[in-house]
Amino acid sequence: MMRSNQLEQLLVFIFILSPTLLVLVTHAKSTIEACSSSDSCTSLLSYIVPWESKFSEIAYRFQVNVFDVLAANSINLTIPSPGNQILQAKSLLKIPNSCACVDGIRRSIIAYTVKAADSLDLISQGYGGLVSAEQIRTMNRIGPENPLTSGQSIMIQLPCTCFNNTNNGVASVYMSYVVQSGESFSSIGREFGATLMELASINGLDQPRVDPGDILAIPFSACSSANLNWYNESLIVPNGSTALTANDCITCFCRPSSLKLHCSPSGIVASCSHLQCKESDLFIGDVSIQQNALGCNVSTCLYRGHNGRKIFRSLENSTHANCSADGEDYSAGSPEQSPNPIVPCISLSPSPLPSSHPPMGVSAYGPTSTHNPNIPNYSTLLTHAPSYSLLVVLFFFL
Repeated sequence: MMRSNQLEQLLVFIFILSPTLLVLVTHAKSTIEACSSSDSCTSLLSYIVPWESKFSEIAYRFQVNVFDVLAANSINLTIPSPGNQILQAKSLLKIPNSCACVDGIRRSIIAYTVKAADSLDLISQGYGGLVSAEQIRTMNRIGPENPLTSGQSIMIQLPCTCFNNTNNGVASVYMSYVVQSGESFSSIGREFGATLMELASINGLDQPRVDPGDILAIPFSACSSANLNWYNESLIVPNGSTALTANDCITCFCRPSSLKLHCSPSGIVASCSHLQCKESDLFIGDVSIQQNALGCNVSTCLYRGHNGRKIFRSLENSTHANCSADGEDYSAGSPEQSPNPIVPCISLSPSPLPSSHPPMGVSAYGPTSTHNPNIPNYSTLLTHAPSYSLLVVLFFFL
């Protein structure tokens, strides 16, 4: 057995002579989902804006469309010059992300062009801690023989999970969330409407403990088009969020109260056609209400998918006894038309840290405490660098 003075000498060696090893041992953890197919899924990245940024800068950084970022955060798509709108530092955004299966692991890989003032740490900071400087260095083999240079294109690996886009039998989208200083497992659960048991199960944790910089997978209940009889299209939208489809002609909002999609013209594309239901004055998303002695006759122009530039729609007629059905209020006395329904907006001012972010769409349909049968056992919260490095050194000194 190692004597006390030998152990003290070993600790001095580790913490003074081998700072790299300390980084490996204390490196942030991230949930890893193994995969075997070539498909991808809809996912989200939780992004705390590190410094004052335009929407266009953020969209370019993550290689996504500006309007998709606005839609994911339920920000009005028709605001003037959306790309030039400025977000203050510490603002919290959801970034839509396509989560692919790459070499047997769920992840998203995008390209980044190095700027003159960039360093690995600065690039990592620009992505809100979703990728570490060491990860960037390792993936791109940055070193003395291959230094970081202005204009160089490097690969950025971002964390993501799919878990079949379901959670406890409910359609769900998973968000990669970076733990902030001062946050705990329980505070994160309260913020996003999840129990400790659920978060621990999803992230493969034996103990409900997290450290700043750890990345958790957090489920959001979502609306799915799976049972809506859409033509050749599948769409899943986190509750409280909006998604664009049909070549950006249509926007679909997921109502948190009912987990039902409400689709209507986006108003951002001028050349859209086939938006009006046949033999009707209603456009997609419009509702006409006629009261009678028995209740209400309701006519709704519904979106039914698209094929290229052609948009499919149909007129649905129904009768409701109390002018209310499925959580919708049909008590209006005259026809209601809403070609551009009001979209909930988030404040563009900073969100206080560490645990007072906007709720980001969590509703009563959020997570439950039961175990998720769709989460395979191979989901674990793993360190970016192997944790057995310290054990190897210990063994060497025994």
